[in-house]
Amino acid sequence: MNSHSFAEQATKIVIVGGVAGGMSAAARARRLSEQAEIVVFERGEYVSYANCGLPYLLGGEIKSKDKLLVVKEPDLRKKLKLDIRANSEVVSIDPKAKKVSVRDLASGRHYEESYDELILAVGAAPIKPPIPGIDRPGIFSVRSIHDIEMIEAWIKQHKPKDVVVAGGGFIGLETAEQLRNLGLNVTIIDGKKQVLTPVDPEMAELVHAELREHGIQLILGSPISEFVEPHKISCIYPAPKSCWVQAGENSPVPADLVILGLGVRPETKLAHDAGIEIGKRGGIRVNAHLQTSTPHIWAVGDAIEVKHPTNNAWTLIALGGPANRQGRIVADNIFGNTRTYDGTIGTAILRVFELAAASVGLNEQTLKDDKIPYETVFIHPSHHAGYYPGAERLDMKVMFHRETGKLLGAQVVGKNGADKRIDVIATAMKAGLTIRDLAELELAYAPPFGSAKDPINLAGMVGTNILDGLNTQESWSDLDEELECDDICIIDVRTSAERKLGYIPNSVHIPLPDLRERIADVPPGKKVVTYCQSGQRSYMAYRLLSQKGFKAKNLAGGFLTWKAATGKVETEAAPTEVAVASKH
Repeated sequence: MNSHSFAEQATKIVIVGGVAGGMSAAARARRLSEQAEIVVFERGEYVSYANCGLPYLLGGEIKSKDKLLVVKEPDLRKKLKLDIRANSEVVSIDPKAKKVSVRDLASGRHYEESYDELILAVGAAPIKPPIPGIDRPGIFSVRSIHDIEMIEAWIKQHKPKDVVVAGGGFIGLETAEQLRNLGLNVTIIDGKKQVLTPVDPEMAELVHAELREHGIQLILGSPISEFVEPHKISCIYPAPKSCWVQAGENSPVPADLVILGLGVRPETKLAHDAGIEIGKRGGIRVNAHLQTSTPHIWAVGDAIEVKHPTNNAWTLIALGGPANRQGRIVADNIFGNTRTYDGTIGTAILRVFELAAASVGLNEQTLKDDKIPYETVFIHPSHHAGYYPGAERLDMKVMFHRETGKLLGAQVVGKNGADKRIDVIATAMKAGLTIRDLAELELAYAPPFGSAKDPINLAGMVGTNILDGLNTQESWSDLDEELECDDICIIDVRTSAERKLGYIPNSVHIPLPDLRERIADVPPGKKVVTYCQSGQRSYMAYRLLSQKGFKAKNLAGGFLTWKAATGKVETEAAPTEVAVASKH
């Protein structure tokens, strides 16, 4: 349908919820039809604001809430001719009559509004489990500008020193960083054994190290069981101004302020009560055109279940970018187009002090759970040419299908360049490229920006070698299980200087330049695992040994990945040559 036929149609569109998905739909609908009546109901005070910036508003990096207001209400009314109704809660839907019931939160007045097409952009609410004491004063969520205003008022009044952040997800870590930058003592408590569950444990450990280096205490693998009243626990120190946080078997943690970062849950009550189908993951179920199970009702954003293109499974992914695109698609479809939403691969990035942690696609645990055959590439290159000043290490993990090379997911952690690499891989995944294609990508190169072999190219080259049978890898987890076995020989091919700084237990030291001359020191009947700092030199050692008839494997990601994943590092002087020989 062309733009002229769009303009000829007049319809009444009611949108429940503003922010990303709702306002994207409203703006697109107006561009498509000047005749349409467009009504936007928003329960909160602000209909269009950047909620992803809330932690930075709290920490003062964003100086004013006005900076978060993407488009102010008067501009929406004047420029887009939208009927904006803030502080208005839609409390029910009558699909047969095509009406919604609305409560004006300022006056308490109830009224009905009809619609031709209804868009639900109701978002998600912070998870608030029934933990005893969770409603105590001084315990807050971070989901709206009003939340930030309440936290700021508490800080101004009570002048807290000790803060507990409950949950190590994106919002939790961003808020923890900001509060630490304000000079507060911050403890992150999470029931899982790691923060940032979209990434795998060995990558999360890099984030753990950064948090601890900046003075944040981590209590992991310890679910919170109670928020205890300040005076119910005796202590020689002043009682906390909010509560004591009891988690697992740990001693109670004093909290002058608690931030709940336990994730979000789709707001589905309105849809459920109207008879709209809710999926097994707890979100509103929509088809490829973002239509719900009820005619003339659409849904977008954090409230809906989406298909993950990598494994074709329904999932919940709360991200602003997909919500914006969904809103645009719904508006197009209302006016006669047949656009489809192809799913969400979950491209995300987070700053944690000096590090960026990024991910896309499926993590390793999900691949295992779904029984998808996969291989993994670990590399640790510099973010730009190593000889150019300021080069910083990137830690990259890329997973691909064992037979086809299809890209399945990736994680990148580093001080610089993580955003560029995760975006390239996300684009490659969207385009259906394989691990082989990464090796062939032509990427911009100049010493201040990258390398002639960009980290993306290196990941592709390593993956191609695996597909072609030129590199057989040993994972850090498999090696960890076999560490004490007698029928394995672990060979460290690094320099003596590197080994003195730490090495894998039970490994022997044969530097790569000496390997050919010392081939007799390698036991022929044992499984041999080679390792270096990152995997490149040990790959050369692996190729040499495999061509000599040894049952060899190369440790994926080398010592750097092993150290991050296990922490099992010995640092005393390397074994003498006599000790090495006697071992065999």
